[in-house]
Amino acid sequence: MRVSVRKQPSWLQALLILPGVAALVVTFVFPLLWLARTSLQPTTGHTLSLHAYVRLFEDSFYWWVIGRTIFIGLLCVVITVPLAFPVALFLARSQSGWRGTLTALAIAPLLTSTVIRTYGWMVILGRHGLINTTLVWAGILAQPTRLDNGPFATVVALVEILLPYGIISILSHLSRLDAELEQAASLLGARRLQVFWHVLLPLSVPGLMTASLLVFVLAISSLVTPQLMGGGRVFVLATEIFNQTTISLDWPFAGALSITLLAFFGIFVALYQRILQRVESQS
Repeated sequence: MRVSVRKQPSWLQALLILPGVAALVVTFVFPLLWLARTSLQPTTGHTLSLHAYVRLFEDSFYWWVIGRTIFIGLLCVVITVPLAFPVALFLARSQSGWRGTLTALAIAPLLTSTVIRTYGWMVILGRHGLINTTLVWAGILAQPTRLDNGPFATVVALVEILLPYGIISILSHLSRLDAELEQAASLLGARRLQVFWHVLLPLSVPGLMTASLLVFVLAISSLVTPQLMGGGRVFVLATEIFNQTTISLDWPFAGALSITLLAFFGIFVALYQRILQRVESQS
């Protein structure tokens, strides 16, 4: 029996999406335009000025801040995604009745505040924390040293904080893959390593790309973790924006830094789309 589906009129479809579009305009577009206007606010007079952007790109210190921001973001991706992939693969392929519980445990850290988790790493990496105590006990260090103030501590804490996001991104993609493709490769004589390298890994690339983009964006926009774990020695775009708005009260320059950070978001999202399209066309 053939069932006919009644098509909704176009005006009704537009009416249904109107509240969402309105909310997006009010909460995102208007603040973004206000931010762009603020970054062009002149120091004197009433004419819009690029003074904040000129100051940003003429000062070598801020080039160094931009470079460090990108480096920390890429380093978090390089560490987080390889750690998240085996966990996501295990959860996706698990036939155990505990699968739901294990998945909940993997993403349970997201239920805890980032501030609390960062403070936990401050205790673990502190002079009298677990890491120092273990290293001194093992004879690797003669006396405790501070590990909780600097780029190393910042990256360690960010990796732990962002790991659940990587697991979720990869797991959602792996769960949609057809496991029969791997079984077919095995039946044709491929070894487990060959199945992984030639079948599973290429099919997992979109999920890995999504996880990489998500981790990178969250890492370069993080404020609390670099502020607390850096000990005032880790300067990234987010901390500089915070300092300009709360200490220097230089709103135009803070706006220029924010627009620059958003520009990096857009660049890396465009690169992600380009790479993903190329991968999908080759597959």
